[in-house]
Amino acid sequence: MTEALFKEYEKLLPKRIIEDIKEALPKGTGAAKVKKVLELALEEYLQSKVDPGESVGLISAESIGEPSTQMTLNTFHFAGVAEMNVTTGLPRIIEILDGRKDLKTPMMEIHLKSPFNKGKDIRIIAESIKETTLKEVIDEISINIAESTIELTLLAEKLKVLKLTPAQIIKVLEKSLKGYAVRQSDDRILMKAKGKEDNLNEIYKSKEKIKDIYIKGVKGISHVLPVKRDEEFVIITAGSNLKDILTLEYVDDKTTSTNNIHEIASVLGVEAARQSIINEVFRVIENQGLNVDVRHIMLVADTMCVNGTVKGITRYGVVSEKSSVLARASFETSIKHIINASLVGEVDELTSVVENVMLNQPIPVGTGLPGLVTKVKR
Repeated sequence: MTEALFKEYEKLLPKRIIEDIKEALPKGTGAAKVKKVLELALEEYLQSKVDPGESVGLISAESIGEPSTQMTLNTFHFAGVAEMNVTTGLPRIIEILDGRKDLKTPMMEIHLKSPFNKGKDIRIIAESIKETTLKEVIDEISINIAESTIELTLLAEKLKVLKLTPAQIIKVLEKSLKGYAVRQSDDRILMKAKGKEDNLNEIYKSKEKIKDIYIKGVKGISHVLPVKRDEEFVIITAGSNLKDILTLEYVDDKTTSTNNIHEIASVLGVEAARQSIINEVFRVIENQGLNVDVRHIMLVADTMCVNGTVKGITRYGVVSEKSSVLARASFETSIKHIINASLVGEVDELTSVVENVMLNQPIPVGTGLPGLVTKVKR
């Protein structure tokens, strides 16, 4: 009986809504109750549809723009780790919608597979993910002027934690710094320039370069913080490297995420990037205690990703692709756009909003309105 009811409503409601209702209904629900649920869902669905002729772009701009003016400009700080901050509020919204590649605070939320998500070896895993440079395992680094050598004293405890040996450090140094003979002497590592005498200036430059040599971990992940969320442990990171993180066998690749949208686009594709824009903007708005319908955000995300790549809403991104000269000129660098258009004899068809507002003409807006095409007899 209930199956027949669902079949009846399949033409009226989207397939996804029907499936969600089926999943949510308790087993053995009577036909009368199912019908009532479907009727309410249909009523809600019809109310949520856009009326023909609705100016969806303008309404979306107002719906996101107005609450954004009430946002704070703060940066959220993670307790316990001095260097871990998260950009929130208006600066984060600007960062997302501008499509910026260099984020102020790139971060990842790494979810783990069982049993690691229950806390097994969580600290060891977090430490192995973090990018380790040579300065973190060096106790002291000095230059012996008489011998023209660089001397390193290693931190034995730190090496033990990272499961590294002095021999491995020597191998890394030989690979990274060509032209130096590297050897171990007691608890120190000595480095001497091969061939001719190296001048002091070059030795000093090499000494500074040594500190930032990469040893192990995931490049780009500067800090890690394991935290418990409900029944699960996740690792929050400062810095982002989605491509390398997803290759780790203990990482759950379905739920691990980054706040770097361009990284998501290059690893998982433009559809994933579009969903990430929606999630990130929605999260910022929600955290500020504001309310914006998700469909307005979806429209903005669609505009940013419509050409298969992520483009910010800036003069170099979405605005640069507008076909109208006047629309491009209204945004920034007006003279440049008008001169360039006049040099190539560009024509403005006045098909969009901005250029018609400038010329005091009715604006062609309205989603879902049919255009009438007819041949007039003379």
